[in-house]
Amino acid sequence: MTGSRGGGRKAPPRRGRWSVHEQARLKELWGLRDEAAIARELNRPVQSVRRMAEQLFPPRKKTGPWTAREVQDLKRYLGASNREVIARILGRPVEDVERQILELGRIQTDEVWTRAEVAEFKRLYGTRRDEDLAIVFSRPIQSARECALSKDKAFLRKVHGESSTRMPRWAESELQLLREKYAQSSNLELAQELNRSVKSVVSKAHNLGLKKDRERLREMGRENVRLRYNDG
Repeated sequence: MTGSRGGGRKAPPRRGRWSVHEQARLKELWGLRDEAAIARELNRPVQSVRRMAEQLFPPRKKTGPWTAREVQDLKRYLGASNREVIARILGRPVEDVERQILELGRIQTDEVWTRAEVAEFKRLYGTRRDEDLAIVFSRPIQSARECALSKDKAFLRKVHGESSTRMPRWAESELQLLREKYAQSSNLELAQELNRSVKSVVSKAHNLGLKKDRERLREMGRENVRLRYNDG
């Protein structure tokens, strides 16, 4: 489907009946890639892709409690497509999708990022807004931005050939400052004050059993909501 044997020219767009394989691939990609990219992969006209997607995802208005699978699907599409497309894929009213996203934004944890979470964050980073990533990973917006900052630094080290250096042992004065300020301060602010990486601050706080103050977490949640609506 990519070209002829002789001249290597691109084959004309396919028309007519869609194969089962094409429909399955479209169902897999719809909502995660834009129509033009899907059309190029399937070698179909954009209009044909749109019409088939409308057939594969007929309008439905499912209501009631969300299942765990639906929530996972919502996170999968959040930030990759607009609310209307997500609602159509999930078979939910747009207003229902908006309410669920708002609810997810209130669920936040300050636990250390797992390797699996960091790997998935890196895969999605650059294709979603920080605000959307914060909701997907149930983190305060600041935590998502700190994770992004850590990723950028690692990327720069790789590009410029800079080797990562081992951080010096924590001094008692540093530990005391961390204990005093961790509950109320952002990890990024602490990292800058201590001249350490965000990862180092989070890891040491975890080892010491330190937690963010509940009011601080609620404040981060309110900031997250404000940023989402201001950007929207």
